[in-house]
Amino acid sequence: MMKLLFAPTSPFVRKVMVCAHLTGQADQIERLDSAAHPVRRDPRIAAHNPLAKVPTLILQDGRALYDSRVICEYLASQVDTQTIFPASGSDRWTALTRQALGDGLLDAALLARYELTARPAEFQWPTWREALLTKVTACLDAIEAIASGLSPDKPTIGEITIGCALGYLDFRFPELDWRARCGNAARWNEAFQHLPAMQATRPYEA
Repeated sequence: MMKLLFAPTSPFVRKVMVCAHLTGQADQIERLDSAAHPVRRDPRIAAHNPLAKVPTLILQDGRALYDSRVICEYLASQVDTQTIFPASGSDRWTALTRQALGDGLLDAALLARYELTARPAEFQWPTWREALLTKVTACLDAIEAIASGLSPDKPTIGEITIGCALGYLDFRFPELDWRARCGNAARWNEAFQHLPAMQATRPYEA
């Protein structure tokens, strides 16, 4: 079996597991406990990934793949489908750009969370956190603008990443109330989160 350094709260781990479910490989992945942290390195992860970050996928031959973008494309390459990663042309660049949009939202949101949860109070910088949340808002506006073109049931890596990003905001930033400014995205997300692959990978506190 493949092995995945796993954290149930990580939206990037969720992204990988959604791809695993959609490609029929979820039961071929053993999930290994880990404790990724921006300051405290987990040696269980660092043994396979010098960044000591999740997700990290260990293949049957011992090779390690990281990060989520690489792992998701690897999983998609193992089955006869071009739905998640279109092979070429405009559809491919659209899917990859939407993936970058969702990943960018998550990068900013995670750093904003770390500012309060990982940095000692005396070193916290509110202006920095507000700048990060401004990026989150800008990404939400961009998602709202393309929401009518997002597929609710045949997702590419773009929809998968955006869905995981919006799910993470619900999980960690309910105070943002992003639906109030993004009605079209909210309607798409409501349908998307009900896909079996999304339901099976909902984040939770261990």
